[in-house]
Formats: sequence, structure tokens, C-alpha cells
Amino acid sequence: MTKTTQNLVDTLFEAHVKHEMAALKGAKLQKFLDQEVDELLDHAGTVTLNRLTNVDQIMGVIRRIVVDMELDAGIPELAAEMATEVMKAPVQSETTLGEILSREQASEFFEEALELRNQRERIITEIMAHPVYQELVSNVVYHGLVNYLYEDNMITRSVPGVGSMMKFGKKMANKAVPGLDETFERRIKAWLSDSLPGLIARSEQFLHKAFSDEELRDSVMAAWVSLETKTIDELQDGLGEVELQAFVVLGYEFWLNFRKTAYFEGCARAVVEHLFVKYGDRPVMDLLQDVGVTRAVIVNEVEALALPIIDVLREEGYLEALVRRRLGSFYRSAAAKKLLAGS
Repeated sequence: MTKTTQNLVDTLFEAHVKHEMAALKGAKLQKFLDQEVDELLDHAGTVTLNRLTNVDQIMGVIRRIVVDMELDAGIPELAAEMATEVMKAPVQSETTLGEILSREQASEFFEEALELRNQRERIITEIMAHPVYQELVSNVVYHGLVNYLYEDNMITRSVPGVGSMMKFGKKMANKAVPGLDETFERRIKAWLSDSLPGLIARSEQFLHKAFSDEELRDSVMAAWVSLETKTIDELQDGLGEVELQAFVVLGYEFWLNFRKTAYFEGCARAVVEHLFVKYGDRPVMDLLQDVGVTRAVIVNEVEALALPIIDVLREEGYLEALVRRRLGSFYRSAAAKKLLAGS
């Protein structure tokens, strides 16, 4: 290759770089991006989702990015710091609960929750059947009965001295007949053991009635009225930075374990498979429109984010270096030099 040819290659290369750099700023760049958005959306109107990707590819992305990616230990620390900053932000003391969630919205949420009657009744039944609750009922009845017999019945309250006499008589009887108090206690507890199923059943009936839609609605909305004027800062009273950070760490540890469970994968696969059943054979544009991604949305975000970023990359010299790397391989190729040498 002659020196003249090399000079021509260098001149054309520099002119090409200058041309590309001029096209990557201002109105020319805006026009270019607008045109490419239109071209891409035109193709999105004909190309189907199945042609672009498939269920296994998307699940692969989820496994690599969501499930298997090792997260740095600094993530929970950073999350805790951010949560703390949010708690300390002035907006916490300037915003009431009612400004975030209106009374009408709260009522609508609660009305939907009231529809879960079967779940509510099942929870009550499970609580009633729990050994801790049954022991609680047994102890309350036992101590209430003993207290009533020795202190709070009508006779001991109405007739002066009777209560003291009954306590004195109990002590004397125990002295004369050792074990009488223990025998009395065993009989009460035996009676409680026989009566407990009935007590639990009546407790369950009472709770089902007490937790009726009307009672719950009145109680919850009354509580809401008392809370909706409180600021978020007031509602957070008692939750310090240490407690908040502990909850963040616990949540992070839960996520690390949960993401690797078969349950998580099953849920993710169900969502992805349904997406492809519904949109797989349809143009990608159908999916974009259904989730609200229009041309205007894309262009607005390009103008708000892409253009300023490109400006910074150009100022830093990255953009020109990229163009030179991209074009340089062509202008250094034997094919280009051959063409220019023959011109």
C-alpha cells in the first residue's frame, strides 16, 4: 500500500469519526433515537414473543440473576442504612397515615378482607385447638373458680366475716384432714378436664359471633379513624434504628433461603409459563401495550435518561473512543485498503 493510499485511509477514517460524533449529539441524536424507536416498535408489531425467547431462557435468567447470584455481604448493611435514612427523613413527621391511604381505600381493602370468611373461621378453629389456648382457658377457669369460692361469691361479700371464716375453716380442715386441699384441687381439675371440650366449643362459637363482619368492620374502622391523623413518625414510635436494622437483616436472610426453595421456583415458573401461554404467539407489541409501555413512554425515558448519559460519555471521551474502535477495524482491514488503493 502506497503512502498516498494510507493518507487517504487516515483522512477518510478521521472524517468518518467526525461524522459519527456530530450525529451523536443534539438534534441529530434526538432524531436518530426517535427513528430507531419507531423502527423497533414496527418490528415489535410483527415479531412474536416466542420468536425472541422462550420459557427456559427466561427461567435461566431468573436462576442466574435471582437465585444463584452471590450477593455481597454489604447489601444488607446498605439496605439497613437506607431504611434508617428513610425513617429519619423529615417527610415522616410531615405525612399522616390518611395522606398515604385514604379512609375510602382502607375501607375497600378491609371489605375485600372480610370476604375471606373461611380463612378467618379456620384460624379461629386452629387457635381454639392449640394446646396453649386450652391450657390458658383451663387456668383462667380454675383460678377464677377458686377465687370465687373463697373470696368473691355473694355470701362472702354480703355477710361480714364469712370470707375470713371460710379461709380459717379451710386452714383448720387441712390441719385436721391432711391432703383435703389437694383432693379438692384434683376434683376441680378433673371437672375442668371433662368440661374443657365444651368450654372450648363455646369459646369458638363466641369468637365466630364476635368476629362477625359487622363487628369487625366497626372495630377496625373505629381504630382507623383514631390512626389516620397520626404522622408516620408517631406510628413508628418505639421502633429504633437497631430494631429496624435487625428486621432488615432478618428479611435479607429470609430472602437468601427463600429464593432457593422449590416453592419459589414453582411460583416463578407458573408466572413465566402463563406469560408465554397468553403472549407467546402474539406480537411483542401486544405485551408492551398491555403493561402500558407506549412509544411516548419510551421516548420520554430516552430523553430523560439516555440523552444525559450519552452527553456525559461524550464529554469523558468514551464515545469517541468507542467510535474509533468500531470503525478502526474496518479502515485497517485489507479489504478497505484494497478498495481505496484502486480508487
